[in-house]
Amino acid sequence: MTRTYSNVKDEQLKLRKTGRIAIAGLAIAATLSMTACGSDDKSDTAKPARTSTSAKASASANADLPPVPSVEALNSQLQKALDPSIPNEEKLDMVQGAEADPGLPNRLADAAKGANVEVAVTDVTSFGDSVNAKANFTINGQTNVVDVPFVAESGKWKVQKTWACTMLSNLGQQSVACTA
Repeated sequence: MTRTYSNVKDEQLKLRKTGRIAIAGLAIAATLSMTACGSDDKSDTAKPARTSTSAKASASANADLPPVPSVEALNSQLQKALDPSIPNEEKLDMVQGAEADPGLPNRLADAAKGANVEVAVTDVTSFGDSVNAKANFTINGQTNVVDVPFVAESGKWKVQKTWACTMLSNLGQQSVACTA
Protein backbone atom coordinates (compact mmCIF):
# COMPACT_ATOMS: atom_id res chain seq x y z
CA MET A 1 0.00 0.00 0.00
CA THR A 2 2.85 2.39 0.77
CA ARG A 3 4.33 1.74 -2.62
CA THR A 4 1.09 2.66 -4.44
CA TYR A 5 0.61 5.80 -2.37
CA SER A 6 4.20 6.81 -3.06
CA ASN A 7 3.75 6.33 -6.83
CA VAL A 8 0.53 8.35 -6.82
CA LYS A 9 2.20 11.09 -4.84
CA ASP A 10 5.19 11.13 -7.24
CA GLU A 11 2.84 11.39 -10.21
CA GLN A 12 0.94 14.26 -8.57
CA LEU A 13 4.18 16.12 -7.89
CA LYS A 14 5.33 15.61 -11.49
CA LEU A 15 2.00 16.85 -12.84
CA ARG A 16 2.04 19.83 -10.51
CA LYS A 17 5.60 20.77 -11.60
CA THR A 18 4.82 20.21 -15.29
CA GLY A 19 1.64 22.27 -14.95
CA ARG A 20 3.49 25.16 -13.32
CA ILE A 21 6.18 25.11 -15.99
CA ALA A 22 3.62 24.90 -18.80
CA ILE A 23 1.64 27.81 -17.34
CA ALA A 24 4.84 29.80 -16.94
CA GLY A 25 5.78 29.03 -20.55
CA LEU A 26 2.39 30.23 -21.74
CA ALA A 27 2.70 33.35 -19.61
CA ILE A 28 6.11 34.05 -21.15
CA ALA A 29 4.71 33.54 -24.63
CA ALA A 30 1.74 35.81 -23.94
CA THR A 31 3.93 38.52 -22.43
CA LEU A 32 6.38 38.45 -25.29
CA SER A 33 3.61 38.37 -27.88
CA MET A 34 1.94 41.41 -26.31
CA THR A 35 5.16 43.41 -26.33
CA ALA A 36 5.42 42.85 -30.07
CA CYS A 37 1.87 44.21 -30.55
CA GLY A 38 2.39 47.62 -28.95
CA SER A 39 1.29 50.79 -30.71
CA ASP A 40 3.56 53.08 -32.67
CA ASP A 41 2.21 56.22 -30.95
CA LYS A 42 2.73 58.05 -34.25
CA SER A 43 0.46 60.93 -35.12
CA ASP A 44 -1.54 60.92 -38.34
CA THR A 45 -0.01 64.17 -39.54
CA ALA A 46 2.92 63.86 -41.90
CA LYS A 47 6.05 65.73 -40.93
CA PRO A 48 8.83 66.67 -43.32
CA ALA A 49 11.84 64.38 -43.21
CA ARG A 50 14.94 65.80 -41.59
CA THR A 51 18.47 64.54 -41.73
CA SER A 52 20.17 64.51 -38.38
CA THR A 53 23.22 63.04 -36.73
CA SER A 54 21.07 60.55 -34.82
CA ALA A 55 19.48 59.36 -38.06
CA LYS A 56 22.95 58.84 -39.54
CA ALA A 57 24.09 57.05 -36.38
CA SER A 58 21.02 54.83 -36.49
CA ALA A 59 21.70 53.92 -40.12
CA SER A 60 25.30 53.16 -39.20
CA ALA A 61 24.19 51.00 -36.26
CA ASN A 62 21.86 49.03 -38.55
CA ALA A 63 24.77 48.40 -40.90
CA ASP A 64 26.60 46.71 -37.97
CA LEU A 65 23.75 44.27 -37.29
CA PRO A 66 24.55 40.63 -37.88
CA PRO A 67 22.56 38.96 -40.67
CA VAL A 68 19.15 37.63 -39.65
CA PRO A 69 19.73 34.03 -38.58
CA SER A 70 17.98 31.12 -40.23
CA VAL A 71 15.68 28.69 -38.42
CA GLU A 72 18.49 26.12 -38.60
CA ALA A 73 21.06 28.52 -37.14
CA LEU A 74 18.85 29.43 -34.17
CA ASN A 75 17.96 25.77 -33.60
CA SER A 76 21.66 24.96 -33.50
CA GLN A 77 22.38 27.85 -31.12
CA LEU A 78 19.56 26.89 -28.75
CA GLN A 79 20.55 23.21 -28.76
CA LYS A 80 24.12 24.18 -27.89
CA ALA A 81 22.94 26.63 -25.20
CA LEU A 82 20.74 23.98 -23.56
CA ASP A 83 23.38 21.24 -23.67
CA PRO A 84 24.96 20.89 -20.19
CA SER A 85 27.92 18.99 -21.69
CA ILE A 86 29.07 22.09 -23.64
CA PRO A 87 31.50 24.17 -21.56
CA ASN A 88 30.03 27.34 -20.13
CA GLU A 89 32.75 29.46 -21.76
CA GLU A 90 31.41 28.47 -25.20
CA LYS A 91 27.92 29.67 -24.25
CA LEU A 92 28.60 32.99 -22.55
CA ASP A 93 28.09 34.99 -25.74
CA MET A 94 24.74 33.30 -26.40
CA VAL A 95 22.81 35.03 -23.59
CA GLN A 96 22.52 38.79 -23.22
CA GLY A 97 24.11 39.96 -19.96
CA ALA A 98 25.62 36.58 -19.07
CA GLU A 99 28.94 38.22 -18.20
CA ALA A 100 27.28 39.37 -14.94
CA ASP A 101 26.85 35.69 -14.01
CA PRO A 102 29.18 33.40 -15.98
CA GLY A 103 27.40 30.33 -14.55
CA LEU A 104 24.03 31.40 -15.97
CA PRO A 105 24.16 29.41 -19.26
CA ASN A 106 24.98 26.06 -17.64
CA ARG A 107 22.55 26.63 -14.77
CA LEU A 108 19.84 27.20 -17.39
CA ALA A 109 21.00 24.13 -19.35
CA ASP A 110 20.99 21.92 -16.23
CA ALA A 111 17.51 23.12 -15.20
CA ALA A 112 16.20 22.57 -18.74
CA LYS A 113 17.63 19.06 -18.81
CA GLY A 114 16.01 18.30 -15.45
CA ALA A 115 12.61 19.34 -16.83
CA ASN A 116 13.12 17.45 -20.12
CA VAL A 117 12.97 20.72 -22.09
CA GLU A 118 13.19 20.50 -25.86
CA VAL A 119 13.08 23.53 -28.16
CA ALA A 120 12.59 23.46 -31.92
CA VAL A 121 12.54 26.80 -33.77
CA THR A 122 9.92 26.87 -36.53
CA ASP A 123 10.04 30.49 -37.74
CA VAL A 124 12.26 33.58 -37.48
CA THR A 125 11.06 37.18 -37.79
CA SER A 126 13.37 40.21 -37.82
CA PHE A 127 12.50 43.46 -36.04
CA GLY A 128 15.62 45.51 -36.80
CA ASP A 129 17.96 45.05 -33.83
CA SER A 130 15.95 42.11 -32.49
CA VAL A 131 14.77 38.77 -33.83
CA ASN A 132 11.81 36.71 -32.69
CA ALA A 133 11.98 32.94 -33.01
CA LYS A 134 8.72 30.99 -32.86
CA ALA A 135 9.49 27.64 -31.29
CA ASN A 136 7.84 24.43 -30.23
CA PHE A 137 8.72 24.32 -26.55
CA THR A 138 8.31 20.91 -24.93
CA ILE A 139 8.50 20.38 -21.17
CA ASN A 140 8.10 16.84 -19.83
CA GLY A 141 6.33 15.82 -23.04
CA GLN A 142 3.89 18.77 -23.21
CA THR A 143 4.43 21.05 -26.23
CA ASN A 144 3.50 24.75 -26.49
CA VAL A 145 4.41 27.36 -29.09
CA VAL A 146 6.48 30.17 -27.56
CA ASP A 147 8.35 33.24 -28.77
CA VAL A 148 12.05 33.33 -28.00
CA PRO A 149 13.45 36.87 -28.44
CA PHE A 150 17.03 37.46 -29.54
CA VAL A 151 18.88 40.78 -29.47
CA ALA A 152 21.88 41.93 -31.46
CA GLU A 153 24.87 42.55 -29.22
CA SER A 154 28.54 42.80 -30.18
CA GLY A 155 27.78 41.54 -33.68
CA LYS A 156 25.97 38.37 -32.49
CA TRP A 157 22.38 37.30 -31.84
CA LYS A 158 21.88 36.52 -28.16
CA VAL A 159 18.87 35.22 -26.24
CA GLN A 160 17.27 38.23 -24.56
CA LYS A 161 18.27 38.46 -20.89
CA THR A 162 14.68 38.97 -19.68
CA TRP A 163 13.53 35.78 -21.43
CA ALA A 164 16.49 33.76 -20.11
CA CYS A 165 15.88 35.05 -16.57
CA THR A 166 12.17 34.28 -16.72
CA MET A 167 12.92 30.80 -18.04
CA LEU A 168 15.51 30.24 -15.31
CA SER A 169 13.09 31.41 -12.63
CA ASN A 170 10.31 29.19 -13.98
CA LEU A 171 12.68 26.22 -13.75
CA GLY A 172 13.36 27.01 -10.08
CA GLN A 173 16.76 28.67 -10.50
CA GLN A 174 18.13 32.18 -9.87
CA SER A 175 20.94 34.34 -11.20
CA VAL A 176 22.58 37.58 -10.08
CA ALA A 177 22.51 38.62 -13.76
CA CYS A 178 18.71 38.73 -13.47
CA THR A 179 18.70 41.25 -10.66
CA ALA A 180 20.90 43.78 -12.43
